Amino acid sequence: MATRVFADEELARLREFPEIGREELFRFFTLTSADVAFVAPQGRGAGVRLGLAVILCSLPWLGFVPDRVADAPPVAVARLAGQLNVDVAQLRSYGRRAQTRSEHVRLVAQYLGWRAAGAMELKELDEFLLARALEHDSPTLLFRLGCEYLISARVIRPGPVTLVERVAHARAQAQAETYDRLAHEFTAERCAQLDGLLVNDASIGMSRLRWLATGPVEASASAVRAEVDKLEFLRGIGAEELDMSVLPAERRRFLATMGRRLTGQALERRDPQRRYPILLTVLAQSGTDVLDEVVGLFDQAISAKFGAAERRMQQELAERGKTGEDRQGLLDDLLAIVTDLGIGDEQIGGLIRGERIGWERLRAAIAQAKPRLPRDHGHLAALDGSYSYLRQFTPAVLSTVRFAGGTAATELLIAVHMLRELNATGARKVPEQAPAGFVPTRWRGYLEEARKSGSATAYRHYWELCVLLGLRDGLRSGDVFVPGSRRYADPAAYLLTSQQWEPQRGEFCRLVGKSADPAQALAAATDELHTAVAELEAVLAGGDGPVRLDEAGDLVISPLTAEDVPAEAIALKAELTEMLPFAPNVSLLIELDKRTGYLDCFTHASGKQARTPELKRNLIAVLLAYSTNLGLTRMGEACGISYDILAWTSEWYVREETLRAANLAIIDYHQRLPLTTVFGAGTLSCSDGQRFPTRGKSITARALSRYFANEGLSTYTHVTDQHATYGTKIIVTTRREAHYVLDEILGNATDLPITEHATDTHGVTLVNFGLFDLLGMQLSPRIRDLGRITLYRPGPRADAETKFPRTGPLMTRKLNMELIAEHWDDLLRLAGSLKFGHATASLLVGKLSASGRQNALAAALKEYGALRRTIYAAKYLADPDYRRKISRQLNKGESLHALRRDLLYAHEGMIRARHLDGQTEQAWCLTLATNAVIAWTTEYYGLAVEQMRRTGRRIDDDVLAHISPAHSENINFFGAIEVDIDAELAQLGPTGYRPLRVRDTLF
Repeated sequence: MATRVFADEELARLREFPEIGREELFRFFTLTSADVAFVAPQGRGAGVRLGLAVILCSLPWLGFVPDRVADAPPVAVARLAGQLNVDVAQLRSYGRRAQTRSEHVRLVAQYLGWRAAGAMELKELDEFLLARALEHDSPTLLFRLGCEYLISARVIRPGPVTLVERVAHARAQAQAETYDRLAHEFTAERCAQLDGLLVNDASIGMSRLRWLATGPVEASASAVRAEVDKLEFLRGIGAEELDMSVLPAERRRFLATMGRRLTGQALERRDPQRRYPILLTVLAQSGTDVLDEVVGLFDQAISAKFGAAERRMQQELAERGKTGEDRQGLLDDLLAIVTDLGIGDEQIGGLIRGERIGWERLRAAIAQAKPRLPRDHGHLAALDGSYSYLRQFTPAVLSTVRFAGGTAATELLIAVHMLRELNATGARKVPEQAPAGFVPTRWRGYLEEARKSGSATAYRHYWELCVLLGLRDGLRSGDVFVPGSRRYADPAAYLLTSQQWEPQRGEFCRLVGKSADPAQALAAATDELHTAVAELEAVLAGGDGPVRLDEAGDLVISPLTAEDVPAEAIALKAELTEMLPFAPNVSLLIELDKRTGYLDCFTHASGKQARTPELKRNLIAVLLAYSTNLGLTRMGEACGISYDILAWTSEWYVREETLRAANLAIIDYHQRLPLTTVFGAGTLSCSDGQRFPTRGKSITARALSRYFANEGLSTYTHVTDQHATYGTKIIVTTRREAHYVLDEILGNATDLPITEHATDTHGVTLVNFGLFDLLGMQLSPRIRDLGRITLYRPGPRADAETKFPRTGPLMTRKLNMELIAEHWDDLLRLAGSLKFGHATASLLVGKLSASGRQNALAAALKEYGALRRTIYAAKYLADPDYRRKISRQLNKGESLHALRRDLLYAHEGMIRARHLDGQTEQAWCLTLATNAVIAWTTEYYGLAVEQMRRTGRRIDDDVLAHISPAHSENINFFGAIEVDIDAELAQLGPTGYRPLRVRDTLF
């Protein structure tokens, strides 16, 4: 049974000493005075003392003691020998008698308070493994968790075969427990429904399971109706009533992943105890996913027509402007006559009707007259042209989806209910009592005009359009929510409850360095503001710097000059590049896996652990297929691996979670390289969107003529000051990037302590400024037209101008400090909900940014964000070195954009995946390849620098800091692709690296 999880060689490694890192060496192999007294009593030989010390340190490190104590890592043995003043060679004589080792293990366990794994200890281990197996089904993960549990419980780990057998038993128990917890759902009727999901349905041409898993690729009326049909089907079989909370969230995710990847035939072959929990979980998750999809498509389809109407309106305004040129000329001539004081009043009429203008021009101008435009310049009237199209799907959405909301949306929800009733009964006239208070002022004129004219049809059209647009905006801001939805849930559900927050408040305030007392917190912020403004005041007093006031008292900010890169750095980079070996991208990925083991992060979605010898080869081919944009078909032709094998590998191994884990392994390795710390401390990062064209329809793609010939999407990436990309997200190009800035920072699983983050103008909102500070971080954007933003003051204008004569007049708005203080605890609770992972930042930031003035919490957060933005602006303007640092970090992000463009070369760089999951996986493959290039180049730069220094060459770190590893001059992305791992590893020298090139040669 054990070999199903680990091969024989892996089992052998689990019984032996592993390699040891620097941190582990100092942590576990440092003896205290009590330890020395324990291992070195009088009469005990040097070899025995050293062997006993190895056992003493190995047990807390590994949780067990390998049989061959003499095979301990040499560096660890040397460290212990130095502390005991004995010769390292003495260890060779230790352990010739097995009884000696066993007796010493018993003595060490007694000294450290450890226990052998008896019946009681194994029973407790089984209980722990069962609890974990309900969350995770990966045997290797459960094995590792079991080892960690035994160490924490101070129980000596039994042999790996024994532990693997306990893991297998726990997995089997978890499957049975899963079925038992859901058994009440598996009635005869329910089981028949679940089995029916696997049968081909002639009406849709596929099985219902596959139908539910097939997402839309466009936001059309037919796509919305198709998703509504799915929602009605799910509700018809009671999917929304399923309560899956009896299972841990990780177990539900695992079962749903299995259900979406397995074919209907594969599920039919599984026994009922495994098949029914999988199908039930898919059904429950589909209920939420399809509901979110319906509402999302509703928003997107309406917004598409709203945008098209706006473009038509702008075109009509342009045409109106062209045809109005004659009337404008007539007006100019009229004004010239009327305002001429030399012309008497009695002469004006004659000049206008006679020789100066004439009746012909006047009549022509009257004929060209057009009716006055409404306040919105005809936007809603242009949208009315799409009324019949919207009617193709909006009645179905309103009849299927239930909406709720707070007091701010009361009238709107009444109107939605009335519209639903009108649709159901077929009535055409809007009732007299129908509310219209939710209609924006710019559109009320349409309703008033229609009512005056007595046109019930026109009134119905405009009122219904206002209801639909109001519903869309309410869903975006959170004033309206959808019960049962995840993406459009009640905003209150995203926050920790008062009961959850109370015990966590103190810990959160300690983590972020904020006071729970609003008076104390705001006093500190006010002092910080005054200090920053005083620094800016001193700069403005100089009068002639890059930041100064002009004669009118307006702020003038000269652009930063291009950074002066030392000529020495340019020459050094060219020299290093000549020394780096040439390597195809496939060789690079193979070489990095040898050092990082990142390919081991790709686990089978079902939890299976049997790995064929060809699996790594297939994984590398899949990663290259996506990161170069060749696709699986072309990659199969290029490397000689069949498409079926690549598709199967991609389906079961390449997922967002495994890609994230593999990237994390590469980033952690890159972080430990000596040269990495020269580039940066790892505390500063930046984020920016990169746009890629798409081919084919996709609900994530948008037309943006500035960037695409047709449509495209954005990848939003987060990059550290060490050039590593730690976050990647697919976003719609027309959405604000600012909503996604915090997502990857809060979800950052690396060891990098990000404390400051830079963005360009697209990543900036007042909400973000407030949240970053509340989370204990600094948002440091490069804001376009910074001199035109509003600066805020905490007190009266007179006080600010008296204290800061030059800067005070620039602070034109007064902060509402009372509002911030009133909602201070709620602001902390909001930030705490994000910090502790209770909510997704992009959801909250999007809703808070869209919220109106009636949302007091959003208003308070924006007010606090205004305070933080003013502090930042003053610091940024006062310190040119700070501005340079932010610009340098953003340039690092841009250089990685260029590298990603080089990598994604095939098919003109057009993304062809049509669904979000596929696009996300391809984006993470590209990120993995990018990080691999960065890590490989950094490592070989370091080897080249080390070689130079050994020859006596002086190379300063200040010069190296200007050299970026984000280049691809030494990497070949093109040509034949042969994934031969053994042959590639054979090319590495005895040191495990490719030999550096001799300068001025091709080899």
